[in-house]
Amino acid sequence: MNDQILAKAAAFAGTSCYVFDLDMLKERITYLRTHLPEDVALCYAVKANPFLAGALDPVVDRLEICSPGELAICNRLHCTSGNYVISGVYKTPEVMHDQFYRSGNEIYTVESLAQYERLKEIALSAEKPMRLLIRLTSGNQFGLAKHDLEAVLVDAMQEPLLHVLGLQFFSGTQKTSIKRLKKELSELDAYLAELKERFGYEAEELEYGAGLPVSYFQRDAYDEDAHLAGVSEALNAMTFAGKITLELGRAIAASCGTYLTKVVDEKTIDGQKFAITDGGIHQLTYYGQFMAMKHPYVHLLTPHHGAQEEEWTIFGSLCTINDILIKRIPFAGLRTGDILAFERAGAYCVTEGIALFLSIDLPAVVLYENGALTLARNNTPTDGLNTPGDAPLTIASETR
Repeated sequence: MNDQILAKAAAFAGTSCYVFDLDMLKERITYLRTHLPEDVALCYAVKANPFLAGALDPVVDRLEICSPGELAICNRLHCTSGNYVISGVYKTPEVMHDQFYRSGNEIYTVESLAQYERLKEIALSAEKPMRLLIRLTSGNQFGLAKHDLEAVLVDAMQEPLLHVLGLQFFSGTQKTSIKRLKKELSELDAYLAELKERFGYEAEELEYGAGLPVSYFQRDAYDEDAHLAGVSEALNAMTFAGKITLELGRAIAASCGTYLTKVVDEKTIDGQKFAITDGGIHQLTYYGQFMAMKHPYVHLLTPHHGAQEEEWTIFGSLCTINDILIKRIPFAGLRTGDILAFERAGAYCVTEGIALFLSIDLPAVVLYENGALTLARNNTPTDGLNTPGDAPLTIASETR
């Protein structure tokens, strides 16, 4: 997807907008598969970008779903329910009940003792087998401590309708240390062997959140080929003989997206050149709020050849001093009407921002595939969501 296509997308959908290259996305899957052990499965976390779920369903082994809304999106897109792993620290009981009765092909993670009892109750009442992954905590609110995990495992092994496939373990994102990854996999390998020795349980699968890093900023580049070689070495060193699935949401999606925003005003204050765009930090978040501190991969959609290069600080249009996209970045001939193309915006940007602040419209979403642009979402007003309804419900309160 080149700048000519991006310019067409901006003209087609207006700015600000997101453009996701589905051809690049599928090439990314091929790249990852060729740089990881052949038998490793890939899982895409839908939270990274739900607009990509339909395109990825046929080319990944699993979709991780963390909310009722994500489940509704995947069902609406007719994704393969047998590819779902339904995760999350809170699983709405009614939603889980309805989904399991309708399908039953999905996998459910177990993240607490109470959650296990609810899932068990659903399976027994439906009289259908349920597949489970028990999540081992990494020390945060997700998953179970080992003693609780083992209690769930022992109980589930007595229930013919409950099939514990294995363990799930995630410990963060943007993990650049191969040494840390090797340590985690070695410890998981030892624990799986311990479960077999102590309880006679031989896991079929380990789902592991590898947290592969993405180079979002110009000085943060790393050798991805070498990193994946290190990951492969660690996986191949394991004695565990079952299936290994890697959850790689951010690492799959980031590179396929571009965020386009237009310069709508410019000014000079105390010798500093400021540009205002029609976007902002409510629409563009890479990995936490690092935007103003580092220079992302960004360029002018239409360069001004021969123009003098000057330092600019780029602001969004929100009424807050925190809405800084880039500080002191050189551009040649920047002017009102120019469109800035922020690269590597395929993961989280489209959903993670403070979308309802100031009741600004949601940006359009454009999908590019096989030479064609498709409008996946119109520029969408949000003022109605922040307005009391025509007939608001009033609940009287007693006064003493």
